[in-house]
Amino acid sequence: MQYSRTPQFERAFKKFPKQIKTAFEKQLRFLLSNIRHPSLRAKKYDETQGIWQARVTDNVRFYFQIMSDRYRILDIEKHRD
Repeated sequence: MQYSRTPQFERAFKKFPKQIKTAFEKQLRFLLSNIRHPSLRAKKYDETQGIWQARVTDNVRFYFQIMSDRYRILDIEKHRD
């Protein structure tokens, strides 16, 4: 699978510290190789729009869509409890 990042994601991503950025890149590699990787905890977030959510850290999540052979990375944000 390949991936692309939206401008929304890029704006949000640059606000995070290096530690979170590094963790995201690791999780992205897991996503590209196996969406069911346990550390991702990937799940459908919005069924109607086909948006998925996956874990970066305990309190950071990223959102994506699956577009045939590509993951479209939509956003990243702190997770609300």
